[in-house]
Amino acid sequence: MTPRFDDSSFTVAIVGCGGFIGSHLLDAVLERTRWRVFGVDLDFYRLQHRLNHERCEFLCADLADPVVVERIAQFPLVVNLAAICTPSRYMGEACEVIRSNYDHPAALASACAKSGAWLVHFSTSEIYGKTAVESGELVEDSTPAVFGPVTASRWSYATAKLLAERFIAGLPGLRWTVVRPFNFVGPYMDFMPGVDGEGIPRVLANFSTALLRGEPLKLVNGGKAKRCFTSVHDAIDFLFALFDVGLGCALSFGVGDSPDAGCKTAAGAGHSGRDAVGVSKVGAAPNAGVSKVGAAPGAGVFSQAFNVGNAENEVSIAELAQKMRAIFAKVRGVDVSTLPETQSVSGEEYYGAGYDDSMRRMPSVAKAKRLLGFKARIPLDTALEESLSWFVKHYSV
Repeated sequence: MTPRFDDSSFTVAIVGCGGFIGSHLLDAVLERTRWRVFGVDLDFYRLQHRLNHERCEFLCADLADPVVVERIAQFPLVVNLAAICTPSRYMGEACEVIRSNYDHPAALASACAKSGAWLVHFSTSEIYGKTAVESGELVEDSTPAVFGPVTASRWSYATAKLLAERFIAGLPGLRWTVVRPFNFVGPYMDFMPGVDGEGIPRVLANFSTALLRGEPLKLVNGGKAKRCFTSVHDAIDFLFALFDVGLGCALSFGVGDSPDAGCKTAAGAGHSGRDAVGVSKVGAAPNAGVSKVGAAPGAGVFSQAFNVGNAENEVSIAELAQKMRAIFAKVRGVDVSTLPETQSVSGEEYYGAGYDDSMRRMPSVAKAKRLLGFKARIPLDTALEESLSWFVKHYSV
């Protein structure tokens, strides 16, 4: 445990702590650090085992309340995971999706700029827009974003997220880092329609539900789109690499300090309180507990957006369906030939009017490796088997 994770007086605020990623992050903070957690969400069913933990304080609220926003911003590290991120809602609830993904994060960012908190804001890989099947790697600081027409309300989520990023990046006085997830999967993801949620969940929960109910696995527009699926455990490892470097840069700053305190964002810039690889010199042995494979000396993590994904886990949705059929057969001990097949449906038939999509999302992961020494490691089949095994165990009757 590095000295900065050993600080029992430090508190991280996790907004959206009861969600899929947030619940995994909260568990990891309690298991890997001595920090306290201030958790905010509207639902804590994934955290029943943590509700009485001595290092946790929970608040049932959302970012629509300015008093709640001001309270959250008083902590030195704020991780904002709160969002409406269910594709079926992008069409029917576009205005609410925009409020959730722009208005509320903008208010929190403004409060963090005033308090001096470090805001780690979760955006989305969808900010890269309507990519084609031949699209190459999506690079954080150079890939242009092209979206569908305003009549395609599918893009309400992506454009709100992108506007939030631009607001955060342009806000004077804010110390920030943006995370762009690429299809995180794992236990506790989404819901089973009609059991603990309504509407249409994301593709993994869709296919898992169909397999449990003996229904065809529906392939939107033939399942030709490709995605890179990433284990949530890799995502949590990324966050800890980020915290390690960021807090190493910033042990000398606290709430109320200038965002320029500590390290700068450009490689080779000033890095007060740090040695050449981003480790605090205050109370820590040089290089203690830090792996910086390929990291540039003095490289910072503030005012940066990071792709977080596994570029080796690319698969078409049609191929994903076949993989999940095979894994389900293994988990259940049945012959795959007895399982339902796939069925092609149009996007509008499945999601409703206004549906549109990206054909490929392949992340460039060079920045995370260069600045944090991080690379996702969990193979696709391993991540899928863990996810599907949990789903089967949790929802089987």
